[in-house]
Amino acid sequence: MQITQTIIPIFLVIFVGWLARKKQFIPDGFLGPANRLVYYLAIPAMIFRAISRASFQEAFNSQVLLITLLCVLVVFLTTWLLAALAGMARHFRGTFIQSAFHGNLGYIGLAVVYYYLGDAGLAKGGIFAGFIMILQNILAVITLQVHTDRSSQKGPVFAENMRRIIGHPVILSALGGILVSVAGIPLPVIVDRSLVILSGMSLPLALLLIGASLSFDLMRARLRGVFAVSFFKVVVMPGLGILMFKLFSIPAADYLPAFILLAAPTATLTYVMAREMKGDSDFAVAAISGCTLLSALSYTLWLNTV
Repeated sequence: MQITQTIIPIFLVIFVGWLARKKQFIPDGFLGPANRLVYYLAIPAMIFRAISRASFQEAFNSQVLLITLLCVLVVFLTTWLLAALAGMARHFRGTFIQSAFHGNLGYIGLAVVYYYLGDAGLAKGGIFAGFIMILQNILAVITLQVHTDRSSQKGPVFAENMRRIIGHPVILSALGGILVSVAGIPLPVIVDRSLVILSGMSLPLALLLIGASLSFDLMRARLRGVFAVSFFKVVVMPGLGILMFKLFSIPAADYLPAFILLAAPTATLTYVMAREMKGDSDFAVAAISGCTLLSALSYTLWLNTV
């Protein structure tokens, strides 16, 4: 019951976002500014507050983190090999690989963590998310850089994207929260309440924006590729994770936040990166749309197994 009460409301809000876009309640011009508001302010505020108020020693588990990062690496290497063997077109290959391992941690993964596990789970999830984001963003830049058409590339794209990774707002907020938690610095009441206000709009607005960004037309046009990406992202990656967590006898309470992040659908950032680094941006939108919809079912099934 708790699983359905967690998953259904999240994806109902995503559906409301899609419907609002379709009915023109959310105009095209609203998406960019609203996304920046969530990306740079609301989500980082939520993550910083959750981590800084928690005990880092209790929230952090190095064994869980290593297994989680290994799962991302395995899917990355596997899809790279399969894409090469399948002879995919160069610009499509990079986007396909990225879409198969690059998870939507900030908008969907952490939403499921919070509504399913509460503040304590969010603190653990925020810490894991910071490390996972560093890895998957670096891998995404490498993937797209290697598969970029060199003739269409202008400027130091790799260096620019690496700078963006270092300055990623979610990564910075997670690191800042870790420092405050480790140092044992209490947040002043004024700061804490300000973060509460900012955090309050993070997940609802993020989920509405996910829904507003869905494209059923592109998804139908690239259906086979979408299913392949979704299989690796919401079946293989979390499946490998749960297998290894249980193999090492890690308690569910310790690994659940990381497991939920592993099961997150393809990140919306894959579209931005594919567009900037000359990948297949249309396929990125299709993969995001299809994988997001399928994750409603996969989350329900996975959470019933743990």
